[in-house]
Amino acid sequence: MGEGTRDEIRKELESEMEIELQSATISGARQLLRHTLATLAYRGGKAVIDAPAGFAALRIGDSTRTPAEILAHIGDLLDWALWLARGEHRWHDSQPLPWPREVERFFVALEQFDVYLASAAPLIWPAERLFQGPVADALTHVGQLTLLRRVAGAPVRGENYARAEISAGRVGADQSALRVEFD
Repeated sequence: MGEGTRDEIRKELESEMEIELQSATISGARQLLRHTLATLAYRGGKAVIDAPAGFAALRIGDSTRTPAEILAHIGDLLDWALWLARGEHRWHDSQPLPWPREVERFFVALEQFDVYLASAAPLIWPAERLFQGPVADALTHVGQLTLLRRVAGAPVRGENYARAEISAGRVGADQSALRVEFD
């Protein structure tokens, strides 16, 4: 084998390794994004399921959103994230549905986005951008709902979330009953 042949083989191997590394990074980023959605489902579920009567309409100031408006916005963010992942920029400001339907919409939107991320479909917007935009915003708003639960006199129990049973793909209302909660 001549030097030219070795150089060609080395370059080909380096190119293949780079493609494999990029592929692993992409799938790793998608997997982390899927785990983030599962975390959003777990924490969001604690904030919205079994909310007290009247919680959806709670308004703490003239310029603040109600919990129903916040949850509708989260649904819009998740819809937007799915559109971005597919390569389209579509935004819709939804009017809040009745609370049980809005809670259902939250989990359906999570599931639709997760199914797309789990598929082999191309991710047109990078996972990092999807995280920094709509997903991080949704996490922020779940925190707002949790705070509003406390204001409404029905606080979400604190928990060691690092020990919670959260796994990619588990994005529905049916979450692990094993909790490491504290008061």
